[in-house]
This record gives sequence, structure tokens and C-alpha cells, in this order.
Amino acid sequence: MLIEKSKVIEVLKGVIYFAKGDNIIDLGMLDELEISGRQIKFRLVFPRLGEPAVNIVSNAAEKALKEVFGPETQVEITPITEKEKGRGPLAGVKHIIAVASGKGGVGKSTVAANLAVALSRSGAKVGLVDADIYGPSVPIMFGIVDEGPGMVEKEGKQMIVPIEKFGIRLLSIGFFVDTDKPLIWRGPMATSALNQLLKDADWGVLDYLIIDLPPGTGDIQLTLAQSYSITGAVVVTTPQKVAFADVRRAATMFRQDKLTIPLLGLIENMAYFTPSDMPGKKYFIFGKGHGEGFANALGIPLIGQIPIVEQISESGDSGSPIALDEDSPVAKAFLEVALRVKSLIHN
Repeated sequence: MLIEKSKVIEVLKGVIYFAKGDNIIDLGMLDELEISGRQIKFRLVFPRLGEPAVNIVSNAAEKALKEVFGPETQVEITPITEKEKGRGPLAGVKHIIAVASGKGGVGKSTVAANLAVALSRSGAKVGLVDADIYGPSVPIMFGIVDEGPGMVEKEGKQMIVPIEKFGIRLLSIGFFVDTDKPLIWRGPMATSALNQLLKDADWGVLDYLIIDLPPGTGDIQLTLAQSYSITGAVVVTTPQKVAFADVRRAATMFRQDKLTIPLLGLIENMAYFTPSDMPGKKYFIFGKGHGEGFANALGIPLIGQIPIVEQISESGDSGSPIALDEDSPVAKAFLEVALRVKSLIHN
């Protein structure tokens, strides 16, 4: 029997690492898979090597492969640590999605927060990082202004424990600074803060980690693109041409040769107005068709159109994102966006 890489991966999907509650493929534990004749060679990435699960998982993987490809198959498995692989605390995060915009005022943070909620409602394990260093809004949007994350020691290192609200793990720079005062930081300080939110936090196992980026094309965006494995970026715009002009710059930055982050698609926020007493009505007060035109100009899909309703600002101010309200047309729009994002990632 010819041993194909796709078949090996399919077999290894049946091997579960119970400490993280998923199979070793979806957890990204498989590394440097090589196939030569009847020999299968690969590395398995573990948080640490001193635990019984290392032998249990390795033996289970070898047994599963020999059952399918025959007992004469040579299977060589080398366990390594996340530190050796350079993964660290994000090892359990399957997909990182950046939410970006070229300018402020387009509702990017609202989209990021509600996308996280909608993905969670779809059954995914979700985290949200508020990396909008100069204008953190997650504490207000999730009603956790007066709360702060905990700390836990892991392998001799103090790790931040994200706050969990509505089933979503949350971290924001707003937890660590006085939000009533302006944050006057140079670039290196801002990027250091981002790295702490990502690398010094115990995120555990997540299907999606949403990162709410600051507007523009500055140090935070550069650090994210250069230092982390990002699944893709979603760009947010409003129907006005002036907003799209800045979005185009943000999209172009992600397409630079050394900063390539796949663009999953465009979300048109404030696409139309829907009165609360007539949820079936759509009034395109800024004009119709702009979102499709903008997406076509960038060569990416239009992921969704989010309407304007009075409840959006009310829900954000009250600490309960509108995507939690299953009867709201906005919640339905965000759920459609979440399902579309999942489809784009997994297809």
C-alpha cells in the first residue's frame, strides 16, 4: 500500500491528546512529517516532556498507523516541547483572526466583539484580545471595567489568566492602564504590550483567537504580521468612500511580501438602517452596493453586511454585545458572518 501524507494525517486525527481535549492534528501538534517508502517519520509537539501523556499519545499514534498501513511499517516519532518549537502559550490556539480597519470610527471594535460572540454561539471556543492600545473598548463592551485578570504560575513563570465572560476569554490593555488618561506610548512600548497579551497569557485551547487591532498601519500591525502565525485578517469598512480609501491601505499592508497575512474578506458595517419596529426593512441611507464594490476592488469576498440599529450602541455601553440577542437582526447578521468566516478558513 502506498503511504500518502493525506492518509497519514487522516489516521492521526483519530489520536486524542486528552489534556487539551482534541486530536493531535487539529491541535497543531504534528511537525515535520516525512514519508519514505514504508517509513513514517515526524515530531509531536507537547507543552512539556515529563508527563505520562507523551508516551501515551506517541504509542497511540504508532499503533494507529501500523493498524492501517501494516505492522511492517516503520514509525519514528520524536516528541519535542513547545518551547523547542517556539510556540509557547499559543500552542493550543488553532486559528488567529485579526480584525482591522484603515481608520477609526467604522465600528471595528464592535465588529470584533460581536464576531467573537457569534463564533462562540456557533459552538466554537473563542478568545478576544483587545490590541487597540490607544482606545481599548472590550472592558466596556463586556461589562468588566472594574475587573482584572488573574495570575497563575506555569513552569516557573507567572502567566496572565484571561477573564471569561459569555463563554469568551478576554484580555485588554484596558485592564492594566488608567483608561481615563491618554496612553502616550512610543512604538516599542505598544508592541511590548501586545506581546504580553499574547505570549504571557494562559489562553489554553481555543478554536479562534480574535485580535481587535488599532486603526491604521502602525507598529502593532507590523509586529502581529512578523511575529505570529495569523490565519487571516478581516477588514471592516463603512459604505463611505473616505473609509474605504483607508481600508485599502490597510489591506495593501497585509499583502506586502514580508508581511503576508491572508485577507479573508470585507465586512461592511453600518450598511443599512433597520428600524426596531420594522426589522424586515432595510434603508440604505449611505447608498447601496458600496460593500460589494469595495470587496471587488480588493479582490476579496464580502463576508457580510451589518445594519445600523439603535440597540448596537446601547448593548455595547451596557456590557452585553448585541450578538447575544438571538432575536435581533444584527445578531443574525453577525451569526451569518461567523459562519462565513469559518467556511473561508476551513475550505
